[in-house]
Amino acid sequence: METKNLRWIYLGVLSLIWGSSFILMKKALIGLSPMHVGALRTLFTAIFLILIGGKKIIKIKKKQWYYLTLNGLAGTFFPAFLFAYAVDKIDSSIASILNSLTPLNTLIVGAVIFGIGFRKKQLIGVLIGLVGTLMLILKGAELNPNQNYFYASFILIASIGYALNVNILKKYLSDLDALSITVANFVLLIIPTLIVLWFTGFFETFELNATTKTSLFYLAILAIICTGIAKIIFNRLIQISSPIFSSSVTYLIPIVAITWGILDGEKITLYQVLSGFIILFGVYLVNKSK
Repeated sequence: METKNLRWIYLGVLSLIWGSSFILMKKALIGLSPMHVGALRTLFTAIFLILIGGKKIIKIKKKQWYYLTLNGLAGTFFPAFLFAYAVDKIDSSIASILNSLTPLNTLIVGAVIFGIGFRKKQLIGVLIGLVGTLMLILKGAELNPNQNYFYASFILIASIGYALNVNILKKYLSDLDALSITVANFVLLIIPTLIVLWFTGFFETFELNATTKTSLFYLAILAIICTGIAKIIFNRLIQISSPIFSSSVTYLIPIVAITWGILDGEKITLYQVLSGFIILFGVYLVNKSK
């Protein structure tokens, strides 16, 4: 199949997988803390990837490990915790809309850190996206006073991490295959993850009961499909397309996530949908003017 067609298939599959990740996080948080969801998600994914592609890391060059470490921390480790805390405090559907800022941050990070140029229309797109974000957060805090919208900032920080991840991968790791990058990322994160579990008392306080069993089930799906398999697909997508096109998977993620949220009893207003469209319009301008 031609690369041009293949990238659209990857984009569609990723939107379905990652759009479902928010509701899976929400279900996993019923029996586990945000810290443990973030850590166990990373650990489960690492085990899965080692089983299917552990031999891949042998061929990785010494100089590439530095960028793989940065890539893993920015694009996987910290976002796993940031999203877990955010979804624990605000609706999963709103979290998915805020995640749409990733392409905008990809442009900003690419320009500021990596020296990638951008056009005037792209800057306008970024500003429009930020206006939509501000509307969404302020109105969300007003409509849901019981939810702490301070944690919406965690998603913004995570999206900057994703933007760093995309640009690092495209600039420094394009000669590595997608599975090698993904396996190496998670192998590097095993020790930090175990340290987090140790210092948060997980091994001493965790109890296996009906609630935690269900949470672990959802977490396993989240780790294997939404993190492990999706990361391999995403890394491959970056290699056969541009950073901006790859991060535009966030166009479709909110549609899937909002559908799951509504089915789970979450309420979303017309104003919030409008704010989401404003964000996506900003993302559209960024992509159109690349």
